[in-house]
Amino acid sequence: MAKRDYYDILGLPKNATEDDIKKAYRKLAMKHHPDRNQGDGAKASEEKFKEAKEAYEILSEPQKRAAYDQFGHQGVDPNMGGFRGGPGQEGFGGFAEAFGDIFGDIFGGAAGGAAGRRGANGQQVYRGADLSYALEITLEEAALGKDTQIRIPSWDNCETCKGSGAKPGTSSKTCPQCNGSGAVHLRQGFFSIQQTCPQCRGAGKIIPDPCTTCAGAGKVKKQKTLEVKIPAGINEGMRIRSAGNGEPGSNGGPAGDLYIEIRVKQHDMFERDGDDLHCTVPVGLTTAALGGSIEVPTLAGKVEIELPESTQHGKTFRLKGKGVKGLRSSYPGDLYCHVVVETPVKLTEHQKKLLKELDESLRKGGNRHSPDDKSWADRVKDMFK
Repeated sequence: MAKRDYYDILGLPKNATEDDIKKAYRKLAMKHHPDRNQGDGAKASEEKFKEAKEAYEILSEPQKRAAYDQFGHQGVDPNMGGFRGGPGQEGFGGFAEAFGDIFGDIFGGAAGGAAGRRGANGQQVYRGADLSYALEITLEEAALGKDTQIRIPSWDNCETCKGSGAKPGTSSKTCPQCNGSGAVHLRQGFFSIQQTCPQCRGAGKIIPDPCTTCAGAGKVKKQKTLEVKIPAGINEGMRIRSAGNGEPGSNGGPAGDLYIEIRVKQHDMFERDGDDLHCTVPVGLTTAALGGSIEVPTLAGKVEIELPESTQHGKTFRLKGKGVKGLRSSYPGDLYCHVVVETPVKLTEHQKKLLKELDESLRKGGNRHSPDDKSWADRVKDMFK
């Protein structure tokens, strides 16, 4: 049977980059790896796996790829006098690198990283899982910073079994499947793949009669108080990392980390937008018309701003530097005050009479008292022409 084109096998164009080739191979290798495909389709998957491996061996090596691009399969067939590589070179450098990455994906890092390291006793050690904690704070606390305390879960040695995990009077035994190493080896052709022992889950030992207090874990869950420093300028969704305060590791492995996720309570007065703050300022009808001083709030206290005569609803005043100084900012943001002109309510008969007299007086003055009124009326007329 004629061999398929290597580019077609990987689903790539002939101008594919080295990174494209590697990614395509990793995807196919993970899909068709024999350890992932058992049963009726195992044979077909194995053939596709070998086919993808062969294509990657050629296309990942620049010299082999050049020979293949020029002469096709004959250019890289050793039986046809094709490319063989340099002295002592079998052409597996890039292949082994990519295949090592695939082992990490298939077996959850058993071939390297924290899960593959071994302790002094020869057993695999495992890093503990990271934990997250949602901490709700006020806008003032986010802007100014705060030292606080939180209660988080912790794990202490079980007092019943003294941390052994075995029921008092009994002991653990060496795992018969891995002989205490915590890992087993699977062979696929000339490759040897290390995998966590399924019987002892990497512990290297089994506990026939586990402690009833800790269910064989050797540790019990408790609570501890942790001091947390909230930096000034932190914002919603940011995280504070507390190293080593996650779940404990196994077989002497390091503990995970605790990530404190910030949640900022809704403020009664302000809305935060980056380093800027926004607030609405209600202003009476008379003050908006005549102008005058009004007090507005800031995070540092009240300040006064001067309203000019004829201030309109929606007018925005910017108070520079009265916002929040963010974590990565050199200067604080600004405070934007949005004027909301209030219409008077619950008027007495006398007040209504005065307003009517004012309205009549304003109407006599024409459009000079309401410049927007004429513009709006003209736009309405244009709609119905």
